[in-house]
Amino acid sequence: MRLGEVKRRTNETDIAVSLVLDGTGKAEISSGVGFFDHMLDLFARHSLIDLKVAVKGDTHIDDHHSVEDTGIALGEALRQALGDKKGIRRYADIHLPMDETLTRVAIDVSGRPFLVFRTRFEVQKIGSFDTELVREFFQAFAMNAGITLHVETLYGDNAHHIAESCFKGLARALRVAIEVDPRENGRVPSTKGAL
Repeated sequence: MRLGEVKRRTNETDIAVSLVLDGTGKAEISSGVGFFDHMLDLFARHSLIDLKVAVKGDTHIDDHHSVEDTGIALGEALRQALGDKKGIRRYADIHLPMDETLTRVAIDVSGRPFLVFRTRFEVQKIGSFDTELVREFFQAFAMNAGITLHVETLYGDNAHHIAESCFKGLARALRVAIEVDPRENGRVPSTKGAL
C-alpha cells in the first residue's frame, strides 16, 4: 500500500497530513478554513486518494499560512507515498468543465517541480477565502510533491466554479498519473531509469 504521512509544525501552523494513494476518496478534513476544506474534500473524492488533514493555524491573522503550509505537507506526503515511482503512468492531463468554466490541468510526476498557473479571478474573495490562495496552494503542492504542474482556466466567470475546476482538475489528472500501469511491469517510466 502506498502511504504518506507528514507532520509539520512551525510558529504559524501545526499540520498533520496522511494519505493512501490507492484509496477510495475518503476524506477527514479540518483546516480551519471552510472553503479550503471543501476543495480538499473534493480533491480526495476525485483523486480516489484517502486523505486526512488536520490544521491548527494562525487564522486570526489570515488563512495564508494554513493554506500554503497544507500544500507543503500534502506535497511532501504525496512524494513520500510515491517512493521511487516505479510502475506509475507518470503523465496525465484533463479538461475539467464546471458549469460555465473550463480548466485544463496537465501533470508530469517527474521529480522536477514546476508550476505554470494561468488562472485569473475577477474577485478577491470567495466568501471569506482569498482567491489568491488557490495559486499559493498549487505552488506549495507542486514544489514539495516534485511534480511539473500546468493549470490553465480557458474560460469562466464564477470564482467558486473556477477554483473548483482547478482542484477537481488536479485530482482527476493526478489520479491517472499516479496509477500503476501494468504494462510498465514495475519499471520507472523514464529512459534515465530514475525520476
